[in-house]
Amino acid sequence: MNDLVAQFRNLNPREPGAWPPLPKALGLLGLFIIILVAAYFLDWQEQLETKQTLEQDEIKLKDEYKNKKAQAINLDLYRQQLREIDSSFGALLKQLPNRSQMDALLVDINQAGLGRGLQFDLFRPAQGEAVRDFYAELPIQIKIVGGYHDIGQFAADISQLPRIVTLNDISLAAAKDNITMDATAKTFRYLDEEEVAAQRRAAKGAKAAKK
Repeated sequence: MNDLVAQFRNLNPREPGAWPPLPKALGLLGLFIIILVAAYFLDWQEQLETKQTLEQDEIKLKDEYKNKKAQAINLDLYRQQLREIDSSFGALLKQLPNRSQMDALLVDINQAGLGRGLQFDLFRPAQGEAVRDFYAELPIQIKIVGGYHDIGQFAADISQLPRIVTLNDISLAAAKDNITMDATAKTFRYLDEEEVAAQRRAAKGAKAAKK
């Protein structure tokens, strides 16, 4: 131990080549560590961070590739589903009358009640329509009087009309030998191209006003 300690005595820092073996080895080891630390902070750290970023990008690109590959494999299925959706949407759209057919639809609703022997105490379409994205909704306040069975058949007849009509807010009350039904019948029509364009212009104007 004394010999080892003696090697570190009286070392001349200007002549490291003349140092004893142990101090020389420790000095070289310390220098090597300093070089490694300096290299890490001056160069390797940035390279490692870049490598880590590239690895993350690689994982992200692989996931995107897998997703796109799955979509490509199922492309024909997606196209078929899109055609089915378009077909279903078209069938539903055909159940919506246009503006010129609304009067005929109102007559159909009235005739459905009269055909069942019901008495209309109230049949009042709303003054204005509620306009949605591609269709307009027209509520009609109705009040009919008749037998329970006839009113049920009237509701069934309404559901079988070629155009979409719904009965909402139904209220039944007994009146002697009959039943009185208060309800809101809602009919719908699709907007023509001019009305759709007006809707879009109004939406753009609203967005511009908010800005």
